[in-house]
Amino acid sequence: QVQLVESGGGLVQAGGSLRLSCTASGRTFSTAAIAWFRQPSGKEREFVVASGRSWNTQYADSVKDRFTISRDSAKNTVYLQMSSLKPEDTAVYYCAANWGPVTRRSESYAFWGQGTQVTVSS
Repeated sequence: QVQLVESGGGLVQAGGSLRLSCTASGRTFSTAAIAWFRQPSGKEREFVVASGRSWNTQYADSVKDRFTISRDSAKNTVYLQMSSLKPEDTAVYYCAANWGPVTRRSESYAFWGQGTQVTVSS
């Protein structure tokens, strides 16, 4: 059984940075498509970034040039480095995985973490 655990969320001022982590157990990340989604309070879940083993990486326009996804295969962990944070980045952030194609569609991901809250104050 695959389990994903996110960490690293918190409260940060606008313009600051945070790094989220997503660690997998039960299966190696090295061949997985990994995505981050976020869900602001009262709104629908939205795509942030997705990346596959061939590093076919897709970013949402709203985070391009500010967020960076990376992975440490030895730790079976994927990171989301978030910089120049804005209040509109406030949301619960979820990592998700599938062992298929890289996609922006949340319904394509079978495995999800529990989410971590990111709050950006103005």
